Amino acid sequence: MTFTGEQPPARLNLARHCLSGKPAEKTALIAAGRETERWSYGALEDAVLRLSEGLRRQGVTDGERLFIRMGNSPDYALLFFAANAAGAVPVPASSLLTPREVDFILRHSGVRFIAWDGALPLPQMDGQRLFGPEDIAAMKRAPAGSYADTAADDPAYLIFTSGTSGTPKGVLHGQRTLWGRRPMYQGWYGIGPDDVMLHTGAFNWTYTLGTGLFDPFVNGCTSVVYTGERDISIWARLMTEHGVTIFGSVPGLYRQLLRSGFRQAGMLRHGLTAGEAMAPPILNAWRQQTGLEIYEGLGMSEISTYISTSPSVAIKPGSPGKPQPGRAVRILESGEIGVHRSDPGLFLRYWGEDTPEDEWFATGDLAEIDADGYVWSRGRADELMNAGGYRVSPVEVEAVLLQHPQVAEAGVREWRVSDSATIIAAFLVPQPGARLDEEAVLAFVRDRLAAYKCPKQLWFVPALPRTPNGKLIRKSLEKP
Repeated sequence: MTFTGEQPPARLNLARHCLSGKPAEKTALIAAGRETERWSYGALEDAVLRLSEGLRRQGVTDGERLFIRMGNSPDYALLFFAANAAGAVPVPASSLLTPREVDFILRHSGVRFIAWDGALPLPQMDGQRLFGPEDIAAMKRAPAGSYADTAADDPAYLIFTSGTSGTPKGVLHGQRTLWGRRPMYQGWYGIGPDDVMLHTGAFNWTYTLGTGLFDPFVNGCTSVVYTGERDISIWARLMTEHGVTIFGSVPGLYRQLLRSGFRQAGMLRHGLTAGEAMAPPILNAWRQQTGLEIYEGLGMSEISTYISTSPSVAIKPGSPGKPQPGRAVRILESGEIGVHRSDPGLFLRYWGEDTPEDEWFATGDLAEIDADGYVWSRGRADELMNAGGYRVSPVEVEAVLLQHPQVAEAGVREWRVSDSATIIAAFLVPQPGARLDEEAVLAFVRDRLAAYKCPKQLWFVPALPRTPNGKLIRKSLEKP
């Protein structure tokens, strides 16, 4: 069993495949925020190629990494595509990362160049070249360059995700990753050139990069993104104002929309969801309240969405759907979902590690496949948690909690608070004689971890459940 879809051409550049050859006057991107910016395909490509040439002149080319330390803005997207067009490797990162977390990524990935918005805090520089707002503005005035002549297997971008070892892992994607997204177009989106896509996430997330930028651009659609202050009422307004036909988000935001009284808006045809499992109560309530469907996808940073429902794949509540057309997917002996290495959507390798030689990539998602081909999740084999769609390692959070001088032991797990919502919970054993203060501990963690990684609940316990060999049994962590 191997990938049966069309394989990518030998020469492929992600930025060129997204932006080149589209109707120049057609609206490609609408960035709504304090002000609304509209970018045609022609203007977007021109800006990317000018920035690309500006980056080249500063040495950002030929596999060099460009770390993007910016808030959610059009410049973030422009710099991502420009770095790729220059033959460099953009490193998109969350604006929520602390300077300590940024420092780890810079050191681990050998980044020499940073694009900075002039606002987000930075760690102590160690020889990196910083491009601030004035530098970026000057690069935009460079003459338009050309796309790098990259091969399909050349690196395209590097994104860091929480690892099972407790430290973030760099997921290196190739230019061919874009080609590997083709099964999603009808296997999840049901997308066409007249669609208008609205995604609620930030550009640093692979879900947003793909669903909010890559796929609409490849299909010649219009993408709508929001860069302002978050308010649940904004989404219905954007849908109506811009004629949105497909809406992409996470289950938690659909739940908020339902609570706000959301009904059918404008030309909306259906919704998409990924990042975490869609609870059947949310899906049923959405159907009743709007008359529309939400098509779910299962994916991860290493391959993005590869299992889904769609307008042509009926929904079975509780299942994320079927493997998309062409995908080679099976259940491995470990019980994990395996994806065959022939799939062009799979990442190249983890940063700092050798290219894997095994035939199947084990996703870490335990599952079963029924007689109709639907996948039924049975949880994670590696205990990674889900925080609003972000994968978070309990080991990473525990390691930070254990740095607190009054914490003797720490255990972290995903904790269900309702049929449709989970949080990160921490179970702490104080040092002998210590009296832990919940708010002080949370403040300690917030200074060291991005907000989405921080526990929302702390419980102080006398001991943690362990095996006879002393291994922590996270699944047995219980509320005292």
